[in-house]
Amino acid sequence: MNPDYLNKHLARTLSRGRVVATAPAGCPAISLHLFDPGVLEGPLSHEEAQAVVAEPAYWSFCWASGQVLASYVLANPDLVAGRVVLDFGSGSGIVAIAAAMAGAREAIACDIDPAALDAAAANARLNGVTVSLCDDWNRRPQNVEVITAADVLYDPENRPRLSLFRQAAPRVLLADSRMKHLGDDHYRQQAVVEARTWPDLHEFEEFNRVRVYLAGEGAV
Repeated sequence: MNPDYLNKHLARTLSRGRVVATAPAGCPAISLHLFDPGVLEGPLSHEEAQAVVAEPAYWSFCWASGQVLASYVLANPDLVAGRVVLDFGSGSGIVAIAAAMAGAREAIACDIDPAALDAAAANARLNGVTVSLCDDWNRRPQNVEVITAADVLYDPENRPRLSLFRQAAPRVLLADSRMKHLGDDHYRQQAVVEARTWPDLHEFEEFNRVRVYLAGEGAV
């Protein structure tokens, strides 16, 4: 999958949009095809703003929590090495790529957005690794040993997934900048790291403070 194909996906949201290979500041070991802010020579038109809201290309940005979780996996490869890892809501694929780089037996990018899966595959190739693709959580492989997820709790309807993740795999690695308290004592905080979405969306400072949690095997 080449960047031109990703540009066609992005054009559905922003007609003048394009991707460019860049290394997020929060995880410089991994390069990604991400939105190129250089195309915006002025403010978005009303039509462009409406399109961005209607069909946001989440995969074309690397969110703070994804960068932090990917860096955490690379710094702690024993959490995923030799295991089947599924990254839920993978977006750009950065966490799945980190798992592959850290020695996972299989790294799976799971996302309902076909464009995100295309991006994950292209970004994996950019980093010289391979990730498997899954477009439906309910059709995931049954041998998953580690689940990773970053910034998936912004919608209250997603919060029951905290228990679903624990039921689905012996180990869960989670990163989140939206919830100060998960409300599930099975998840033990491992680290707090400052990071910014790349390219920077100038979000509220509180959303730049990412907490990493571990549940299941190894949680203390």
